[in-house]
Amino acid sequence: MPDAARAQFALARRTQILDAATRVFAEKGFHRAKIKEIAREAGVAGGTIYNYFRNKEDLAFALLDRLNETEQRAADFAQGLEMNDVRSFFLSYLAHRISIVWPNYEVFRAILPEILTNPELRTRYQTAFLEPTTRMAELFFGALVEADQIRPVDVPLTVRAIAGTVTGLLLMQMLGDNEIATRWEELPEVLTRLFFDGLTRETS
Repeated sequence: MPDAARAQFALARRTQILDAATRVFAEKGFHRAKIKEIAREAGVAGGTIYNYFRNKEDLAFALLDRLNETEQRAADFAQGLEMNDVRSFFLSYLAHRISIVWPNYEVFRAILPEILTNPELRTRYQTAFLEPTTRMAELFFGALVEADQIRPVDVPLTVRAIAGTVTGLLLMQMLGDNEIATRWEELPEVLTRLFFDGLTRETS
């Protein structure tokens, strides 16, 4: 098999396994899910999974990487800097991220307890996802302040406040908030208005 075809096959098989892991983790949770169940759901032999992932933690990490769209973030922020309309970019960016995360909230519900209680996985998550994406967001907002496209703000805390708001809303849905569960597609507009316009009425 040519190298290009082999790489394409490996990518397809890896995606097949991750899709199956998404369904099994969502249904059973992280600890109750078994590798053999994921293999059965993926339609592959049990040992095949170990050709792509070392263990269940590796699978969880790969799922978080896919949902985080880690490699795409830099391009997203670069595109935002090229746009003159910060508000429109913010709205479209939030809409895209929420459209990826919200339909998969059960995966987060399954994996989040393991991240919180497993120091190795938590450190790996922090190093691979949180720190790089936070740094990219800080550079993005810092550039917007320098270009006078937004007012001067405390960039590190602003970035974390925005991320924390979205994460908090996801957590509320995990805890059973039906309003968020049924109206999550409205969140990008609500959040954009909140962050850009605030809550007070304009005064003349």
